[in-house]
Amino acid sequence: MKKAVALALALGAPALAATLPSKAVLSGTCCPGAVWTPDSRNLMVLDGPPARPTTGIYQVSANGGEVTRRFSSVAFFSPRLLWVVRPGTGDTTTLERLADRRRFTLPTRGADVTWTRSENRLAYTRSDTTGNFDRRATRVFVADVFGSPRQVATLYGGGISGWLNETTLLLSGKSAAAARDRDLFTLDTRTGARRTLASALSFRGVSLSPDGAWVTYSVAFDSAARNGLWVRPTAGGAARKLNAFGSYRWRDARRLLLIPLDPNGGPHVLREYNVGTNAWRTLGDLGDQVRQGDWSVSPDGKKVAYLSARDGNVRVLTLP
Repeated sequence: MKKAVALALALGAPALAATLPSKAVLSGTCCPGAVWTPDSRNLMVLDGPPARPTTGIYQVSANGGEVTRRFSSVAFFSPRLLWVVRPGTGDTTTLERLADRRRFTLPTRGADVTWTRSENRLAYTRSDTTGNFDRRATRVFVADVFGSPRQVATLYGGGISGWLNETTLLLSGKSAAAARDRDLFTLDTRTGARRTLASALSFRGVSLSPDGAWVTYSVAFDSAARNGLWVRPTAGGAARKLNAFGSYRWRDARRLLLIPLDPNGGPHVLREYNVGTNAWRTLGDLGDQVRQGDWSVSPDGKKVAYLSARDGNVRVLTLP
């Protein structure tokens, strides 16, 4: 018992926290992987028979209520819901702008694409299909919408982590197939300028803040100096090792939410780290647990949706 309490304290999880009230908006264990609409008003899920008449993308208000069909197509949709991405059976993927149904194609081999915040540019990768993943060459391409793709990098055992802005990508991978370490680095796709942020055996959970100014990631099975949960400015500067471990999501440009690992299996606690003040605060507990890390923050940073481990319902809570 003493060891468990000591570990909980080391992970930054307080012994007591007020329970945050939540509401079930989808019930019946129907819908893992719910995602927010850009306006933060609704949640979208993939569903179909027997619960729904046909397979499609359905939505429900964050306050609960009637479930309605949003899209009849099962495809990838851009974060702002401006584009639908439909992979074909071969190399070609069709991208369609929903406002005017104008289309263009890219040779993504069935992969989704990574959009800039404006959704006027995108990036995708094409990797070798044989051999050990650590040694496979991955080629990174960028394109303007309705434009031709251009290769900007070759990585080994890596890929795209996101866009910092309209021109700069965050990537991770090895510079050579035989190298031990991966680099986490930024790449200006127009000038080719590269900035290495960190090196490690592997990076997990790489996540950019909404404005691209900060990145958080975890390192494991490496040296003691490298292991842990880190947050770092993408423009360069010292990294901070956070005295915590668990599942994390950005709330907004400066606040990171964390559900610490609970070795005792109790209700999950929601904590918040502010990169501006370098301080933690406890928001409360869920009175429940999140099933399989299935939780998300609304784009406006005001709400959290999660899949309940207790009853399988999708629940929504308002953040303090």
